[in-house]
Amino acid sequence: MPPHSSHRVIYVAIVANAAIAVSKFIAALFTRSSAMLAEAVHSSVDTGNELLLLFGMKRSARPPDKLHPFGHGKSLYFYSLLVAVYIFGIGGGLALYEGISRLRHPELATHLFWNYIVLAIAAVFEFYSWLVSYRVLNSRRVGGESLWRQILASKDPTVFTVFLEDSAALVGITIAFLGIFLGQVFHSPYFDPAASILIGLILAGVAILLGRESGALLVGEGAPDIQVDAIRRMFETDPAVERVGDLLTMQLGPDEVLLNADIQFRPGLSVQQLESTIDRLESRVRQAQPTIRRVFLEAESLRGATRSEYPPQAV
Repeated sequence: MPPHSSHRVIYVAIVANAAIAVSKFIAALFTRSSAMLAEAVHSSVDTGNELLLLFGMKRSARPPDKLHPFGHGKSLYFYSLLVAVYIFGIGGGLALYEGISRLRHPELATHLFWNYIVLAIAAVFEFYSWLVSYRVLNSRRVGGESLWRQILASKDPTVFTVFLEDSAALVGITIAFLGIFLGQVFHSPYFDPAASILIGLILAGVAILLGRESGALLVGEGAPDIQVDAIRRMFETDPAVERVGDLLTMQLGPDEVLLNADIQFRPGLSVQQLESTIDRLESRVRQAQPTIRRVFLEAESLRGATRSEYPPQAV
């Protein structure tokens, strides 16, 4: 994917959610709808989250330095984890609090026409933002991989975070509409706050999922299996390689992977042949897998009696 694709997803989501949040707050002020207020808070939190992701993207793009020799790519995972916490704590918490408070002191919403207008406008904006993130996420699918599997395997939290937020927003809009509509039809003040509580539970569920995925990336999740298998096959087909041991990978950022390969070379290779082989393998890995930025090859055949003569090579 072009490097600007993730930025486009974020920018579209920021503009859409900011416009939606303002309109929802205005509608909630006039109609006193608990569900509409929950949705306004939801959109506001989403806007703040996307700004936080954008900041994380800029921080992660900083070059390596003395304190961070492998770069700052994981900064993005840290900020995406904060997004999950904010969704849960602010978005879900306030929606649940508002819904429970209104259940204890129920009152019918007024000026419902404006609620429906705002929800319709919000649905249009949210669907467009959702469509942009869906297309980017879908374009990264490999083979017959399902969209859900792509979300779980994705190493770019910006795209799947916006996609899940927008999906939750569309579901929330539907629930808010049903809460307001059913309350109007049955003249009951309980449907509206019940919708607010459901929206809060949905936000909590999304937050838990995002927290799990971002947390796994932050603590050192490896590269996808399909990428590791391709590297193993590449090494095994090289004429100078006798056996391939462990291939250890770590995701340093959405487009940056560290690889440590345990390789046993064929006996009888000279130092020059070994150096040439290592250079060739490194070049093949970088050409076939551009996201692998750092490669460390450990020569197994050089251990034991020959260790002092030929020390392990690292690239």
